[in-house]
Amino acid sequence: MTSAASPVLVDGLDRPLREVRISVTDRCNFRCTYCMPRSRFGPGHAFLPRSQIMTVAEIIRLARILVRLGVRKVRLTGGEPLLRPDLEEIIEGICSAGALDVALTSNGALLAPRAQRLKDAGLHRLTVSLDTLDPQLHRGISDSGVALQTVLSGLSAARAAGFGPIKLNAVIRRGLNVTSILPLVEFAREHGDIMRFIEFMDVGESNGWKRSEVVGGAEILAVIAARHPLEPIADGTVGQVARRHRFLDGRGEIGVITSVTEPFCGGCTRLRLSADGRFHTCLFATAGNDVLSLLRTGSDDAAIAAFISRLWVVRTDRYSEERATAERRDPRLEMSYIGG
Repeated sequence: MTSAASPVLVDGLDRPLREVRISVTDRCNFRCTYCMPRSRFGPGHAFLPRSQIMTVAEIIRLARILVRLGVRKVRLTGGEPLLRPDLEEIIEGICSAGALDVALTSNGALLAPRAQRLKDAGLHRLTVSLDTLDPQLHRGISDSGVALQTVLSGLSAARAAGFGPIKLNAVIRRGLNVTSILPLVEFAREHGDIMRFIEFMDVGESNGWKRSEVVGGAEILAVIAARHPLEPIADGTVGQVARRHRFLDGRGEIGVITSVTEPFCGGCTRLRLSADGRFHTCLFATAGNDVLSLLRTGSDDAAIAAFISRLWVVRTDRYSEERATAERRDPRLEMSYIGG
C-alpha cells in the first residue's frame, strides 16, 4: 500500500521499503575467498557484457522512482563499484533524486585517487572492507596482489576528504582471521572509524561455506569485551542490521552482523538491484525480476513504479530465519552479482 502524503510500501510481513542496494558492476579486482573465489571466478569466468549493464541514466531514473516509493537510503555496491569510471556521475544523480543517505561499499584498492571526487559528488558515507591488518593474510584473503598498504592509503585519503567515521567491514572465518579481531578494533579506535564484524554467510554456491567456520557475534563480542568493556546501544532504527555496542571508555563503537546466529529478517527493509537491472528481494535469492527491459522498451515511470510495488507487496523472504530447517533450494545467486 502507498500513501500520497508519506509513501510507505509494505511487504507481506509488514516490512516497509526504505533501502535499496544498487550493484553498479559485477566485476571486481579482488578474489576474496568468501565472495569471489578464483576457483569459480578465474580467467574463464564470463562477466556480464557491457551492453547488459545499467547505464548512468538508467540507474538514476530507477533511483528517482524508488525515492518516490519511499526509499530513503541508497547504497552503491558491486563487484567493486570504483571500477566504474562514471561512478561520481551516478552519485550526483542519485543525490539529486532526493535520497537522504547515499553510501558506498568498496574494497578500498582504488579509493585514494578518487576519495575527494566521491565527496565532491555528494557521497554521504563510506564503507570499506578490511578483513585483517596482516599484510600476508590480506593478500591471501583478497587473492588480488593488492598490497594492504594500498587499502590503508585509500582510507587515509578518504578521511582527509572528510569522510568519517568510516565503517570498516570484516568477515570473520574460523581458522582464518579470528586473531585479526582485536588488531582491527585497535585500528578503528585509533582512527575514529567504526568496525563491523560480519559472520561468514552462506551466500551463493562457491565460497565453501561450513557452519563450523562461522564465528558467532556473541563470541566476537566476548573477545573484544575482554580487552575493552562494552555496552549495547539501544537502536530503534528501522532496518538496522548491525547489533551496535559502544566502548565504555567513550572511544567509539563496534557492531556485529549476525545473519547466521541471530537472524534479523523481521526488520529487513532492503531491496537489491543487480548491475544488469534485476530486482532481488533477498540476499539469498535464487532469481531476480527484470526491470531493465522495461527501461529499454519505453515503459513510463508509473508502470515501473507499479512493477516494483508488486514485487514488494508479495515479498515474504526470511531465509536466514528459516536456514536451520529449510531444505536445500535452487542454487543461490553469488554475492558479487547481487551486490551484497
